[in-house]
Amino acid sequence: MTTGYGKVAVVGGSLAGLAAAAEFNRVTSAEVTVFERSTGQLEGRGAGIVMQPETEALLTLSEIDPNSVVVGLRERRMLHRFSPPRTFAQPQTMTAWDTLYRALRIATPNAEYLQGISVAKVVPGDSQAELTFEDGSTSEWDVVIGADGIDSVTRGSIFDAAPSYSGYVAWRGLEREQDLPGDISADLTDRFTFFSSNGIQFLCYLVPGPGGETEPGHRRVNWVWYVNTSESAFHNVMLGTTGRRYDYFLPPHDVTTDNLRILHELAEKSLPPLFTRLVRHSNPFLQPVMDVAAGRMRRGSVFLIGDAAGTVRPHTASGTSKSIADAALLAQVFRGWSADDPLPESPLRTWESRRLRSLYQIASVGVARAIGSQLGTTDSTPVWDRELDK
Repeated sequence: MTTGYGKVAVVGGSLAGLAAAAEFNRVTSAEVTVFERSTGQLEGRGAGIVMQPETEALLTLSEIDPNSVVVGLRERRMLHRFSPPRTFAQPQTMTAWDTLYRALRIATPNAEYLQGISVAKVVPGDSQAELTFEDGSTSEWDVVIGADGIDSVTRGSIFDAAPSYSGYVAWRGLEREQDLPGDISADLTDRFTFFSSNGIQFLCYLVPGPGGETEPGHRRVNWVWYVNTSESAFHNVMLGTTGRRYDYFLPPHDVTTDNLRILHELAEKSLPPLFTRLVRHSNPFLQPVMDVAAGRMRRGSVFLIGDAAGTVRPHTASGTSKSIADAALLAQVFRGWSADDPLPESPLRTWESRRLRSLYQIASVGVARAIGSQLGTTDSTPVWDRELDK
């Protein structure tokens, strides 16, 4: 057994993993190492993020002003295709995946962050866990935190739950203000703008610029368009121009000409003019909406947080905040613990029970909201497929 304050391995170096590293650094004296399989600059899988209290709390405790990483909105605006928009006051603050990622890297100065290292296997134990890496090497850790997302290797060591396709996809765009026609940017500034119809939901708001800029003219327009798409059509869409088939993220440079044409034609037929023009001036990318059912969040000294533990639909705007809460509350359980002590079993059972209950509740709300917008339902031909069948 390791003596002293212990060694903590965090598998996955995205937002959930960084939150775990920051929280364990803040409330424990453990040595924390983050293993991130990607090399170079990580790609934001979510683009725009709604700022939530859990995220604000982590930034504040890390001595980072939450106001420095957000764009403020003052109202919501509902668009219609053939009638005037409806506007109402609703202040809100928005950030972006890459902006928050940079902030959380600053918040983890005492954690070792290793990129280009893939964990191939996790073997739980009662007092320690073993990691096996892709090169065949192994190492032992007092605590392992699986923050490795929807296709989590760590999750496979605790329970068997494969991602399943929900029946709809999220087309996304993230464009600099100065790259869009001035009237489009002006129409979208200071407001959360959205549109809904059967099998379609479109929303848009401004977020910080690529370098975290929050000044007018230097921000980015973030949009997401949920579209019902059959499983067969979804697999076709995820085949890129290069011939590569993607699982969870289709980057803008690999969207095929045919799929871009279909997207533009669907926008012309289905969206209000403002959003139609926005889509045509964008370089879209795609994320399928996937579900991973919750099962367990802990086995021995191995723990799951964020999407590794189970997913919530994006309509809840709580994926990032839930990950941070998972990490923060887990770290609190280990406050004052050392590697010479047994694991704090009773508090850990309470942590798992409460976090699973929260996960079930948020997940059910997300599914209900999707059904309310007729997203992922099977009672009609999916919108994308109707375009294919023309």
